[in-house]
Amino acid sequence: MHDAPHSPTLYMRDARRNPTDAYAFERRAAFVSVVTGTILLVIKFVAYFITGSAAVFSDALESIVNVLASLFALYAVILAHAPADREHPYGHGKVEFLSAGFEGGLILAAALVILVRAIEQLLRGPEIEQLDAGLTLVAAAMLVNAAVGFFLIRSGQRHGSIALEADGKHLLSDAVTSLVVLVALAIYWITKWKWIDPLAALLVAGYIALLGAGLLRRSAAGLMDEQDVEDDRLLRQILDSHVGAAGKEPRICSYHKLRHRHSGRYHWVDFHMMVPADWGIDRAHQAGSAIEYEIEQAIGEGKATAHVEPWTAASGDCAWCGSTGG
Repeated sequence: MHDAPHSPTLYMRDARRNPTDAYAFERRAAFVSVVTGTILLVIKFVAYFITGSAAVFSDALESIVNVLASLFALYAVILAHAPADREHPYGHGKVEFLSAGFEGGLILAAALVILVRAIEQLLRGPEIEQLDAGLTLVAAAMLVNAAVGFFLIRSGQRHGSIALEADGKHLLSDAVTSLVVLVALAIYWITKWKWIDPLAALLVAGYIALLGAGLLRRSAAGLMDEQDVEDDRLLRQILDSHVGAAGKEPRICSYHKLRHRHSGRYHWVDFHMMVPADWGIDRAHQAGSAIEYEIEQAIGEGKATAHVEPWTAASGDCAWCGSTGG
């Protein structure tokens, strides 16, 4: 509805930025994740072939998931920034939810394979060799994963990209699993308890399974347009600030049918606002445009749409304008 910018809002978010710069940054971040994951995949499988450890195998297998998920995240970031078209009038942002769901599914599959491998090792008895080299390689991979994971999580939260954030959380979880593996191998080195290795693999399987289930739940919530509690609180705060005689300009009588959803990083908001019945079309349009603009400034990337209705006697009593306007 709105035609031109009005005064800035008090609810500005970090998401208000140059879209071209944001796209370039997010694409570089996703590319870094792919390259890093590929290098670490090689390192971890070398460590596995050297040691024969089930725990190291679990860590290496998760790295395969990392690489595949990072490739999907890179694709999702590129597609999410594509402009809306006739076939996709709401844009392509929901591909980021698909990316998170894809990653969650891969993680659950990896957890199942690790579980099977760990049980096999428990029954057969593990044979671990060359621990010193394996420990060094796993420790190096852990440090790199932690650094890149924190970078991607921060980037995803700053730019509203669930694909980058999910990828970062996965890399960070990979660092945690590497830490578990290191502790298990260190205990084996000291005690020679062979069962500690498959036990660590079982712990890794359980941990990443929980992570995968969480990503799937978040992906499903986004694809099914689950309402965001924080967004709802912010939007109602903005609309309430314009209601009644004590409200700020432009004042309105009331609002209802507030709905909002995410399409990846993009927000879509629509609501009905009631204004005095004697207002002309131009005045009502300007009021709706001002509130739309304020909401869009608050949510960052997105679109707000106001449907204007007249306040009449059938609506009840309005403390500001009376039942028929004023």
